[in-house]
Amino acid sequence: MAVFEKQYIAHRGLFDNENGIPENSIPAFKRAVDQGYGIELDVQLTMDHKLVVFHDESLRRLCRADRLLRDCTYAELQEYSLGISRERIPLFEDVLKVVDGKVPLIVEVKPEGNWKETTKVMAEIMDGYSGCYCMESFHPLAVEWFRKNRPAVIRGQLSTNFFLDEPRRKWSEKFILTNLLLNFKARPDFIAFNHIWSGSLAYTLCRKIYDVENVGWTIRNQDELERAKGIFQVIIFDSFVPDEKKNVK
Repeated sequence: MAVFEKQYIAHRGLFDNENGIPENSIPAFKRAVDQGYGIELDVQLTMDHKLVVFHDESLRRLCRADRLLRDCTYAELQEYSLGISRERIPLFEDVLKVVDGKVPLIVEVKPEGNWKETTKVMAEIMDGYSGCYCMESFHPLAVEWFRKNRPAVIRGQLSTNFFLDEPRRKWSEKFILTNLLLNFKARPDFIAFNHIWSGSLAYTLCRKIYDVENVGWTIRNQDELERAKGIFQVIIFDSFVPDEKKNVK
């Protein structure tokens, strides 16, 4: 994890949605590479089995279309622009050509749709990638899949306070995921936790029980960054540009 500790990680690329550089877009990734930041991005599968880079389950927020991404073919997705830009949802392989090993990469496997197939396709694509990367997911079984099938790849368990962040989930799911109760199966190398809830009992206990790296997301201003540096070894940020490019703690 040392390489991820040395550089701040730009969440969904170094984007600026308000000024035509949308999140998870080719320009956002080029900007992060040019300015020397690591990159975190999200992958999920289209209906025709193409792995694309996009965060939301629905196209509503960024593309103003009332459709689920998994119900669209890649060709259909190209009909929609991202935010106020003319950019389109990119293929994962096209993003890898931009990054090209120049900065470290964190690939988040989205749990929406067929998470297992998404995980497999991502792993197969990354088998041919020579740059430094790790994977993470909110889905513990996706992390476990990497433990069993790509044990040399660094893997991370994403989590947050699901009771406050995702109230629509079943209570049992919120309890299991918030308290990281499936870590014994996933055995993550790092836990990526919502920095807002970093003082929670579950996260504090897991940091003591498991010998893992602590990754904080998503830091959105310099004050939050200064506080996060005292808690987390790896920092994921967006919505501002840090005063320094590297973690110099």
